[in-house]
Amino acid sequence: MSETLFIADVHLDKAWPRIGDWFLDLLATRARDADAVYILGDLFEVWVGDDDDDPFYGQIQDALRALSDDGVPVFIQHGNRDFLLGPAFAERTGTTLLPDSAVIDLYGTPVLLMHGDQLCSDDDEYQRFRVTARDPAWQREVLAKSLEERRQIARYARSMSTQAQREMAGDITDVNPATVAATMLNAGVRHLIHGHTHRPAIHDGAHGERIVIPDWRPEGGGLVSWAPANHGLETWPAR
Repeated sequence: MSETLFIADVHLDKAWPRIGDWFLDLLATRARDADAVYILGDLFEVWVGDDDDDPFYGQIQDALRALSDDGVPVFIQHGNRDFLLGPAFAERTGTTLLPDSAVIDLYGTPVLLMHGDQLCSDDDEYQRFRVTARDPAWQREVLAKSLEERRQIARYARSMSTQAQREMAGDITDVNPATVAATMLNAGVRHLIHGHTHRPAIHDGAHGERIVIPDWRPEGGGLVSWAPANHGLETWPAR
């Protein structure tokens, strides 16, 4: 059966080995029969640069390479955690890095793909950080630091982000409906797939269908499967 798989917000980290095992199992099994695999951001809990030599990350990259060498195209978008993924990562894994917004043809249907953080336009503080984090000059400055310095910065940033999320109203961290509608209209699509919000669901509105990919947690994860005749959310591992 033809199908294309979409995942996001796996947040791979060696502190959560179960999630890593589930992801590797997906790449070694179901993904091998897919027409393509799209990873829409935050594959990693944090990514401090393509030169990170942690064996855990090496194992993940080798598995992605094995999948792409097996003939399955793998496409990756940047998230708010792994925006420093670069060309060396893509070369090692045989994957293709996509722009922040990409319209693809899914068996005859145009679909917009995004990580989704751009749609949370009510979070002014994060949107300002996002502009900075995507700036090539800022990224060069960060990547010029030693690997250990970058790891320390990432640990601090993650702790601050966790605290900020606890204190923030839930509606601020969700998408803005007007932004979603305008984004889909500008892209000329009736279907949008994204992650980021950790609120998996299929929303039908006047502007079309919006699918939010499940995030991955120690108790389980999920994906979106899109086949020529149907599409929907699924848990992974299946249960």
